[in-house]
Amino acid sequence: MLLTRPLRWSASVLQLPMARFSITLRQCSTKRNEDTADGKPEDDGGKQGSLIVRTNLFESAAKKDKQTYIEMVKIFEKRSVHRRNHVEFIYAALRHMEEFGVNKDIAVYKALIDVMPKGKFIPTNIFQAEFMHYPRQQQCIIDLLEQMEDNGVMPDYEMEAMLVNVFGKKGHPVRKYWRMMYWMPKFKNLSPWLLPNPVPDDALELARLAVERMCSIDPRSKIQVFDTQEVESAIDHTWVVSGQSGEQSELLEAHDRQEPVYIEGPFVIWLRNRSINYYVLKSAPKPLPPIEETDDPDDVSNLHNPYVGLDLRFRKRPGSGSAVSTRRRSVHEQEDGIIYAICCTGSSTKDSLLSWIRLLEKESGNGALSSLAVLFKFNSPTSEVMVSGAETSTVQH
Repeated sequence: MLLTRPLRWSASVLQLPMARFSITLRQCSTKRNEDTADGKPEDDGGKQGSLIVRTNLFESAAKKDKQTYIEMVKIFEKRSVHRRNHVEFIYAALRHMEEFGVNKDIAVYKALIDVMPKGKFIPTNIFQAEFMHYPRQQQCIIDLLEQMEDNGVMPDYEMEAMLVNVFGKKGHPVRKYWRMMYWMPKFKNLSPWLLPNPVPDDALELARLAVERMCSIDPRSKIQVFDTQEVESAIDHTWVVSGQSGEQSELLEAHDRQEPVYIEGPFVIWLRNRSINYYVLKSAPKPLPPIEETDDPDDVSNLHNPYVGLDLRFRKRPGSGSAVSTRRRSVHEQEDGIIYAICCTGSSTKDSLLSWIRLLEKESGNGALSSLAVLFKFNSPTSEVMVSGAETSTVQH
């Protein structure tokens, strides 16, 4: 009798309508979705809406600028009080920063850090601090700081306060911030060639900056901008930015008339995130005379003035020898040849380079070019340039 009563009760339970149990199961599954760590949406419609906010919101923007980008961040902040899926949203926002032109704006990075919930990820003991409490969230902000470092954006003290409010003083993003604040100010103004930020998009201004940077090795260098329309037989009408010093003109005048000179290039120089091609007028490699060290370097009785002797006329020459056999080697005399001039052209064609040679002939000190053979020696370009041909040709003046 005792064994049959539980069986009878189970049978009576099985006879109840299943609608009641189905409602209960749906309530349990809904609560389970709400209690997840990432805060998943309640139904399929919510999943699609969250996906649109995280990804398609940036791709479907009609106007891509800073104001639109900030508005999208504000929309995500107002969408939910708990700010679920904030890690996915920050990663999606980081991927589209360059597309919106805000990858070098510190205010945008602060707005993304402000998306993180405050006070929830602060470690409460030493074990949580050392074992990276909430690793996904901390790694997300570390990736954000690394993207700032790659783009040359230096953080400020307000960002430190924001990181401390989110992760505490023992958080790994705060440690990353301290390392950035130690190293980035040391390298920010270390380069002696100051460039505007951002670098201009105009090709002529970019060429002028590049030639000035390369010619800074000689303080007597002169930067000139030529117009190829001044040459009667010029086909390409463009600009040419040329750099040459008086010492290079003297070396060109002393060049052997029986040996040709070469126009080599294109070579690439980078100015921040911009690149431009340049060409070099130089001679063939020559064996350089050894430098005779006769003076005692520790003798202070006759000190040498480094600001005197920048010209060939002031050099100490031996009793016998040619005009170029000097003791002090010029910075333009390299092992692969003597550099006579450099230039950047607007079209990077042979005709524009030929016009550059003819314009250099008219300048004082370059009369030797009229009696020299000029050979074009083109290299394989590393970027897209307009080159009429890759073979070597000879031009006689």
